[in-house]
Amino acid sequence: MNLISTAPVWLIGLLALLLAGAAIEDAWRLRIANLFSIGIIAGAVVAAIVAGPTLALWQNLALFAALLVIGTFLFGAGLLGGGDVKLFAACGLWFDLSGGWRMLVATAIAGGLLAIVLLSIRPVMPDRIRRRFIVLQPKGGIPYGIAIAAGTAAMIGIFR
Repeated sequence: MNLISTAPVWLIGLLALLLAGAAIEDAWRLRIANLFSIGIIAGAVVAAIVAGPTLALWQNLALFAALLVIGTFLFGAGLLGGGDVKLFAACGLWFDLSGGWRMLVATAIAGGLLAIVLLSIRPVMPDRIRRRFIVLQPKGGIPYGIAIAAGTAAMIGIFR
């Protein structure tokens, strides 16, 4: 069940605020506080209760578990940060399998665009600005929480 399409507007607003907060923190510090992921999970639980629990929620739980397991392996390989994995899994809880693959594609596209932008502007940024922002430094990493938030936000627009 795509909880995005059945959740009340105030809950979608809360989800959007949590996504924005996670993206901003990741851009600023290359970290995502657990509070954002916990809030997104709590919101999904409330949305499921409001929609009325159905057997179809197994898909949401399966997507959540799959993202958590696969993300853990990517974290172990050094490809994703721990906060990114938790945020991705938490966002996955809002979608069934058909909506989940769309969220994955939207996130991958957003991540690719983010990487292109960061890798393009890093070399041309003045040193005084580059020193202030970790993501602008040559080996600063890519704040993938921004891509996860953008991919999930895109799905809010599609399913609402």
